[in-house]
Amino acid sequence: MQKHFTKEACPVAGPYSQAISIPSGPLLFVSGQIPADASGTLVTGSIGELTAACCKNIEAILKEAGSALDKVVKTNVFLADMSSFAEMNETYAKYFPHAPARSCVAVKQLPKGVQVEIECIALGAK
Repeated sequence: MQKHFTKEACPVAGPYSQAISIPSGPLLFVSGQIPADASGTLVTGSIGELTAACCKNIEAILKEAGSALDKVVKTNVFLADMSSFAEMNETYAKYFPHAPARSCVAVKQLPKGVQVEIECIALGAK
């Protein structure tokens, strides 16, 4: 397994990697990204702005690992409140117009009290 890290995305908040790829296969697994900037400072704003921050982190991590947003094949979106679904979708669609497979669930609580977290699986460099 190969670990990936970029200073262009929010640093990890625990014992995990931003992303892991498997050299023998084409998949890249990106850890859940919260709406925080590259220094780890939480982003504030609408659920759309928070979703965009998550997607920008994913984009930076994918780029570092030799992949890109258009190579994402599966995402998982976690929302603190399902009433945010429509606004999240509107922003999400701008980053993933190719409509990868996706799950979206409401959860009781997310790390650092954020309102949205997004993780993905993408095709890697191979």
